[in-house]
Amino acid sequence: MGIINIENYEIFEIVNIVALLMGITFGVIAQKTQFCFNGAIKDYILISSTKRGSSVITAMITAIIATHMLTLFYDIDLTETVWLREEINYFTIIIGGSLFGIGMMIADGCSSRHLVKFSQGDINSIVTLIFIAIFAYASTKGILNNLVYTLSTNEILLNLSSYIVNGQVNIYIVLSFLFLAWFYLTKSFKRISSLKDGLLVGLLIAFGWYLTGVYGAETLELDTRYVPFTSITFVGPISKTLDFITHYKTSNLNFGISIILGVLIGAFSMSRIDPKYNLGCSSNIKVNKLKNSMIGGALMGVGGVLSIGCTVGQGLTGFSTLAFASIVAIFSIFVSGSLMGLYLNKKNKLPMCFIFEWDDEKKK
Repeated sequence: MGIINIENYEIFEIVNIVALLMGITFGVIAQKTQFCFNGAIKDYILISSTKRGSSVITAMITAIIATHMLTLFYDIDLTETVWLREEINYFTIIIGGSLFGIGMMIADGCSSRHLVKFSQGDINSIVTLIFIAIFAYASTKGILNNLVYTLSTNEILLNLSSYIVNGQVNIYIVLSFLFLAWFYLTKSFKRISSLKDGLLVGLLIAFGWYLTGVYGAETLELDTRYVPFTSITFVGPISKTLDFITHYKTSNLNFGISIILGVLIGAFSMSRIDPKYNLGCSSNIKVNKLKNSMIGGALMGVGGVLSIGCTVGQGLTGFSTLAFASIVAIFSIFVSGSLMGLYLNKKNKLPMCFIFEWDDEKKK
């Protein structure tokens, strides 16, 4: 058995391999701790728990600081990314974010969450993932493309949006608000050790920027396949993964698809090691899971395209660039998701599948 020689591989192939490992790492973390933006909102609505919310804020802070450090050490320009493009339509960002937030609450999880839930054995999650993929694909290349394109390129909406430049918001202002939120949710420095998942997820976002923006940037000067400058996001890649599986061509394998496949492998492997969450939802609340999975998935598919990302794609990757549009997007997702969560809870249709408490609260 010979030793693998990295020199035998093209840069884009190495990027795909490393992205697969990144996805496995994300999957392991997300399955072990049930890291989830949607779950953080649900926890607070149902039992006022702030543990998962604190992890999400920790991931945001870590991603922003680590990405900023990356730009200081390496010659990378985040304004070249899709999240900081100048011609932005804030109206489609808000509409898309709102659709995504409503969809993730109806389907009981966002795009990344359903990758983990499916890997744990939740059969309804594959329905959600398929509908996310179908409607995201329909929004970019299919029957909904004309509608999405017309709305996104509407001159009136673009002109109105142009009054607010989609630039990078001052990092100190952003971090000040995030740390205030972190202190409010965490309440004690003794709980920091419980937030390792947020720290690791945030570092993965920054490493994604390094992999595609520093190492992958060499493809610009070489006669090889180009590696797009991006980091972890899920809606678009889930759509492309379905296309990759149904029209299998190894040449179509890229960073995003590799991340998706890695998350499935990592979450599945972790669920075999720690089967605590494999039994599915233990809530007694009766809901039509199949219908909710289809509706929620469809809304997230369209919404994720319009808002240029999901809770991870905009909430972490986009947010790490400090793009104003990303702040608008994640705020839209948060507000719409919270309002839908409150509505479903009022109708007794918001299930609490597992209880996530701080370690010091469990001892009481």
